[in-house]
Amino acid sequence: MKLSHALRRTAAVAAVGAMSLGLVVITGEAAHAVASCTGDVSIYGTLSDGRLTYSQVAPNTGDRVKTLIGPNLGFTPKAMATLNFNTVLVTSTTGDLYRVDVQTNNTSLGVAGVTKIWDGGWTFDKLVYDGAGHLYGTVDGQLHQYLVSQAKPAGSAHIGQHVVIDSGFVLKTLAAAGDDRIVASTADGRLLSYKINGVGDWDRTVLKSSGWSAVDSLSSPGGGLYYGRTNGGLYWYSDADPTDGDGSDIAYHSDDPVDASGWTQSLLSAYANNCSYVVPTPPQSVQGGTISRNEVIARAKNWYTRNVQYSQSAYASDVDGDHTYRTDCSGFVSMAWHLTTSLTTQTLPGASTQISKSDLRPGDALNYSAEHVVLFAGWKDQDAGTFYYYSEGSPSTDMNYSTANVYSGTIDSHPASSYVALRYDKIA
Repeated sequence: MKLSHALRRTAAVAAVGAMSLGLVVITGEAAHAVASCTGDVSIYGTLSDGRLTYSQVAPNTGDRVKTLIGPNLGFTPKAMATLNFNTVLVTSTTGDLYRVDVQTNNTSLGVAGVTKIWDGGWTFDKLVYDGAGHLYGTVDGQLHQYLVSQAKPAGSAHIGQHVVIDSGFVLKTLAAAGDDRIVASTADGRLLSYKINGVGDWDRTVLKSSGWSAVDSLSSPGGGLYYGRTNGGLYWYSDADPTDGDGSDIAYHSDDPVDASGWTQSLLSAYANNCSYVVPTPPQSVQGGTISRNEVIARAKNWYTRNVQYSQSAYASDVDGDHTYRTDCSGFVSMAWHLTTSLTTQTLPGASTQISKSDLRPGDALNYSAEHVVLFAGWKDQDAGTFYYYSEGSPSTDMNYSTANVYSGTIDSHPASSYVALRYDKIA
């Protein structure tokens, strides 16, 4: 079964002002993320008296380059989102929406104009822009989405297609982390990652289950870089892969904060398109060797795209065309893991280690040794236990990509309770 595609946008704007800086590339370990940044990270803010601030942070070291204080905006700010290098949207406590046009942020912070572009109705407690055309806001636990079609929006003609994504978004902080991706922390200390697919359709994973309760402001310039404020100090974090829904690869820089104190702004907002995530190219695996999770999923997608016909006696080539694997459920997982031979549901545990279902990551498997095995492709809602999977299903369905719950109901027509979670011993 093929899933519905995400809500398509009719336009997207990710403008970079004329003051864009030179390209800075930050690399992690081999096969990890590469953050490509247009110079230093830009973070706008407002002080309690309504004055605008601008700070630059070096993305590769976390060092603050400068902070500038500009004029009073003329109203009491409530929420803000940075559209581009020199355009910021700010709401007032009375529900109006303003566009702030920055004239200079080099040696001083000057504003070309503060324009009210919406009279009332903007009561969001948080507002973020994803850098790719979508503006998100939360109010009363609902997540709202707007399409921004101009770099300098003038009102409803340029900020429209308003939809309510869903309820249940009770969040302490909110930041945009890329195209329809947001990260958030909760009052109980969790760090969450969301991928917004459309109305009523979103994926959620728990990046960290605790430790983030003291963070009262969260910003991201994209590229897997996060900035969290705690007790007036600004701390920076780098996520090796901000798209995998896995927080185990987030590097903390607790001993080297941006600043240990001094960040007293009432609001903070990073320019979300300042950095982008560059997908690394991992070393290609050899049969029976170490393999990355990205490659496992790519191999699985190859059979899914080809809709390889199910058979317990036939064989099909892998993506390289160098080896063939049996075209049943366990042969498919053997192919995805790039094993030396096609194992069975009874023998797959010999090449893997059993893990908790709550620890599943893309490229792992769910195995019912008496009947069936599926390849775990990622969480849809980790809290609820729903997930995506690939499988070579049966003669009637062949290759499948679908959703199920790891704890209840059925997975590919078999009881979820019959499956155990397996992790290939040579997965990177």
